[in-house]
Amino acid sequence: MTEIQEDPTGPVKPERSPGAKFLMVLLMGFIITIPLFTVWLLNYDRQSQSETAQQSIVSGWGGKQVFAGPKIVLPYQAKVTESVEENGKTVTRTNIVTRELFVAPELVKLNSQLNTETKKRAIYEVIVYDTAMTGSATFRLPDDLDRYGVTRDQIDFSRAELRFGLSDARGLAGDNKVVVNGETLELQPGKGLGETGNSGFFAFVDGETLATGAIEAEFNVRFKGNQSVTIAPHAGQTEWTVQSEWPHPSFAGSFLPESRTIDDDGFKAKYVITNLALGTSLISTEGAQQVQPMRAKDMTYYDPAYSNGGTASATVDLIQPVDLYGQVDRATKYGFLIIGFTFVALLLFDLIGGVKISSVQYILVGVALVLFFVLLLAFAEIVGFALAYVMASLATIGLITAYSASVLSSWRRASIVGGMLAALYGAIYILLSLEAYSLLIGSLLIFLALAGVMFVTRRLDWSSSLNRAKA
Repeated sequence: MTEIQEDPTGPVKPERSPGAKFLMVLLMGFIITIPLFTVWLLNYDRQSQSETAQQSIVSGWGGKQVFAGPKIVLPYQAKVTESVEENGKTVTRTNIVTRELFVAPELVKLNSQLNTETKKRAIYEVIVYDTAMTGSATFRLPDDLDRYGVTRDQIDFSRAELRFGLSDARGLAGDNKVVVNGETLELQPGKGLGETGNSGFFAFVDGETLATGAIEAEFNVRFKGNQSVTIAPHAGQTEWTVQSEWPHPSFAGSFLPESRTIDDDGFKAKYVITNLALGTSLISTEGAQQVQPMRAKDMTYYDPAYSNGGTASATVDLIQPVDLYGQVDRATKYGFLIIGFTFVALLLFDLIGGVKISSVQYILVGVALVLFFVLLLAFAEIVGFALAYVMASLATIGLITAYSASVLSSWRRASIVGGMLAALYGAIYILLSLEAYSLLIGSLLIFLALAGVMFVTRRLDWSSSLNRAKA
C-alpha cells in the first residue's frame, strides 16, 4: 500500500484580489483620518492657549479699543403716562421723568498716530499700541428741535455734559485734554457712551452757549490698546486720519477708508463718513447700541448686525503677516491628499511591482504622515511656519523613504516614494501661499493623479486573484 505523504509546507493561500486590496487600503486610509482629526483639535487647542496667553500679556495695558464721540448730553423733563389698577379700576397717571438728549456734532475731525510695539512672553507675542486721538467737533442745536419731541424749555442746559466713549478705560493716559470755546475743562471718570458700553469719561460744559449758538470743542485723548482700534462714527460728517509705522494693516467694519497708502514704512488711511451713510439722526433720545470690536479675520461678506440697525463702525486691524495656527489648520486639511497619494503609490508597487505590503505597514506609514503635522505645529511655534514646514517635511520624507527601502526591498523604489512626497509637500506649500487659486490647483493635482492611476491600472483585472509562487 502506497503511503500518501502530506506537504509539510501546507497549501498555498491565495492572495487577495486587487479589488480587495484596494478596499483594504481604503479602510486603512479611513483609520488614519482619526489621528489626523486629533491633530486638528490639537491645533485648535494651541490656538486657544495662544489667545489666552496674549490676553495675559496685555492685561492692564488696554484691550481692542473702541472710541466714540464726543457727544453733548442734555437732561430734559418728559411726561410719561401710565395706567395702573386701583381698587378694580384703571387709573391713568402722568409722571415727570428726567431723560437724556444726545446731540451729535455737525463735524468731527479725528487724527490718530498709532505707535506700535510687539510684546512677547515665551513663544507668544501680541501687537500693542499707544495713540493720541486728537481732533475737533462742532455742535449746534437744530432749529426744528420740536420735531424730535423735545422743546427747549424742557431742557436743563445747566447740567450739560460733553461725553467721550472708550471701551477699555484702563488704557487711558493721564495727559488728556479737552478745550471748549477756549476754556480747558476738568475731566470726570465714567458716564461714557452706549457705543462703548457706557465706558469712558465726561466733562461739564456751559449748555447755555449751545442754547444760543455753537460749541467748538478741541480734544487730545491719549490711550493704549492692542491689535485693533475702532471708531463708532456719529456726526454730520466724520473725518478720520489714521497712520502708523506698522506695515501690515487690515481694514474692517462697516466702512472702508476713502484713501490709503501702505508700504514697508507703515500706512496712512483717511475715512470720510457722512450722516446719510450712517442713517442716523444727529439728535437722539436713546443711547446707541454697543460696538463689539471686530477684527478683519472675523468679518464676513454679510454682517446681519449692521443690516438690522446695529451701530456702524470703522476698524483698523494691526495683523501679524503670518497666522501660523491658520496656516497649520489649512495644511492639516490637505492631510487627506498626502495620505491618499502615498497609499496609492504603495498600492501600485503591490499590484504592479510585485511587492507584498501588509496592512500594518500601511498603518505605520500613515502614522508617520500624520506626525508631520504635529512636528509642523511644534516647530512653527518656535521658528515660524516656513522653516517649520521645511524641517517637518525633511524629517517625514527621510523617515518614510528609509522605511520604504526595507518594505519595497529596493532603494530605487523607495526614492520614487521619497521624490513623490517631496513634490507633494512642495505643491501643498504653494497651495498654502496662493489662497485665491488653491482650490483650482488642488483640483487639477487630484485630476492628474487620478488620470495617472487609471492609466497605469487600465489593464489590471481587479477581480482576479494574484497567486505568487514561493521560491
